Amino acid sequence: MTTVIDGPGWSARGLDLGVGRYPLAVEGPVFQAAAHLVPGVTSGTRHIRYYALYAALAAHAAREGLDDGGCRRLVRRCEIVLGAVSLLHDGEPLHGADRVEPWLGDELDVAGAATEGGRSYSADNWGYWSVYGRPSVLLGTVAVRDGALRPGRHACPPSVRELFAPLIEAAAHDRLPWDRLEALRALALQDGDAPEAAWLSGLFTAVRAGRHDPAEWEPDDVRRRATLRVIGRSVLLHRQGWDEAVESAVAFGDQAVTDPVLRTIPEVAGWRGALLRRYSAEAWRRLWAALVRQIGPEGSTGQQLRDWLAASMPAGSTRAFMDGLPPTMRGGHPNPIERIVLGGGDPADPLLNVGLLLVGGRRAGELEGDARTAFVGPNDFLNPRWVALRTEEFQDRPVRDLAARLADDMLEQARRVALSRVRVGPLGQLKVSAKVHRRGGLYYKTGDEGEGLLGMRLWQLGRLGTQLGLFQPDAPVTPLGLMLLGVDS
Repeated sequence: MTTVIDGPGWSARGLDLGVGRYPLAVEGPVFQAAAHLVPGVTSGTRHIRYYALYAALAAHAAREGLDDGGCRRLVRRCEIVLGAVSLLHDGEPLHGADRVEPWLGDELDVAGAATEGGRSYSADNWGYWSVYGRPSVLLGTVAVRDGALRPGRHACPPSVRELFAPLIEAAAHDRLPWDRLEALRALALQDGDAPEAAWLSGLFTAVRAGRHDPAEWEPDDVRRRATLRVIGRSVLLHRQGWDEAVESAVAFGDQAVTDPVLRTIPEVAGWRGALLRRYSAEAWRRLWAALVRQIGPEGSTGQQLRDWLAASMPAGSTRAFMDGLPPTMRGGHPNPIERIVLGGGDPADPLLNVGLLLVGGRRAGELEGDARTAFVGPNDFLNPRWVALRTEEFQDRPVRDLAARLADDMLEQARRVALSRVRVGPLGQLKVSAKVHRRGGLYYKTGDEGEGLLGMRLWQLGRLGTQLGLFQPDAPVTPLGLMLLGVDS
């Protein structure tokens, strides 16, 4: 006799399968290092104008005594009007401006766009403040007290308050005709006049009255300045993009200790470790994505997945495979093996990615000091030190056995991560955020996994630096940048 247990009446049936991000959780140390070294900047902070806007709104909120609800309404309405102005006048509109377009007809329907909920310009109750909020607090331009915006430790100057005063007044209206929006043209990015740049450039570079005194600034400010100096010096040494230049100057070779500017910046060691760790994290992401692609519509066994990865490896022992890798250090500094390997091969090749992981494991025993600390990170599964220990365990066994074990390790880690993220929904239904699931001895997938590159916030900081007048495409570091950052030798 079969007994069917239907479950409690208050619980919905089955599992709610969500789309999990970062299924192996190998990205965390990279993101944490970037957050530590670039405080006040995230992957979403792309315009200095928003930093200035929220500083002006905080000053207005304090003057008017607005509570958290009043601040939220003020933020949403001002973002809508600013987005509409940007749509009308900017070749490259502000972040999120396109979300305002449905409410821009014969007039701008401010009230309609500001309605909180799914149909508004932003599903987040606080609009884009959810992106710029913590960065603004770290920068010191805004403080949050009892949920309300208030001026931070750096008061918003009169010129910036005056810039946004017409916007704040206009945002109080439920509908705005086109002529009112035209009158706000000064807020458009392409207008060319950015009165906030003079103020914010001093804050981002931690310079007051033309000089930098670390004692006058918070540790976050000092680290942000250090990273701007690393970018500035790197692009002077290597005429490349911001990410590529920093990697060339800091991650590989000896310029981190021989260059007269870079060697004076303590944060350079942390950047070396973080940039090298990114290669290992991205190799795990690509290897996992390739493994998941092998799961068929009818499911796949663990043995099938192990066999696939093992078959991608050459014959011979793990020791022989390691001996065949190029030297990872030259003159006591990292050799650009990762760049060479990726530049000459297919990034989706499982053999290439296993090789990169083993290179990372070797680097765990070669790097020292702050560089090693940033590179190895916490004692987590799949970190470079873990890879080194797993490699040592299989030294005298076929490298194909090591690859098969790595397939198991990834499947087990993905399951651990998925279980750690299980949540109970409002109806008692379990929500599992993962794309790979195991049932009845088979692995199934609800979709392929992402394998994109990991951002280190250098591009975002370089872009903000350009808006601040520190960098320019035709002159890597401007005279203002040279003066504020002191990166000319």
